[in-house]
Amino acid sequence: MSARFSLTSIVLLLALLFAGTAMAVKPDEMLADPALEARARALSEGLRCMVCQNQSIDESDADLARDLRILVRQRLVAGDTDQQVMDYVVSRYGEFVLLKPRFDLRNALLWGTPVLLLLVGGGFIVLTARSRRTLATKSLSADEQAALDTILDRD
Repeated sequence: MSARFSLTSIVLLLALLFAGTAMAVKPDEMLADPALEARARALSEGLRCMVCQNQSIDESDADLARDLRILVRQRLVAGDTDQQVMDYVVSRYGEFVLLKPRFDLRNALLWGTPVLLLLVGGGFIVLTARSRRTLATKSLSADEQAALDTILDRD
């Protein structure tokens, strides 16, 4: 009985989590052609809602997201390729509209900074470990050893 109850609870919880996403695209926005609608959905999942900023336009209920979804569908119906639609939206709203930014020379520093920081941090750790190892393996001079022996003999 409890296993059935918990399974039902999990299913209901998942249904509630995905209910908002399912309702973002209104039926009047959908295209009659299933192939074009699938392309529109795929493109919409890669475009950022400029109002919500952490949601795709496919998931967002904001008015701007709705306008962008309609724009994407209009461009597809007009015969644009997926790349042409993305280029058009980026030309109007900038690279920020892409959920996954493109890699080019303008944003190479943005993409390369984490790698650079990892390399610098790793090099620092290696150099620190090497310097500690050389300090620890250095033997005592004759005077230092004699002083240590006299200290140890006193105790």
